[in-house]
Amino acid sequence: MGSDNTDRNKPGIANFAALKTAIVNGEDQLVRELLSHEPMLDIEKSYLIDLAQLNKNHTIIKLLENISVKK
Repeated sequence: MGSDNTDRNKPGIANFAALKTAIVNGEDQLVRELLSHEPMLDIEKSYLIDLAQLNKNHTIIKLLENISVKK
């Protein structure tokens, strides 16, 4: 039973890791592709925006700011 929950979370974790890498590398197009139209947790969104701000990538910052937050 526990493995079902773990398996279900893997794509989300892998996507988040890929998103962080794309932000650090300044890959605007890849960030666009990795961002789903689903809302993300506020803490995740804030972290990714902080990461983009460290790299001063205004395009990625705007992309992230437009993501809705899960309630």
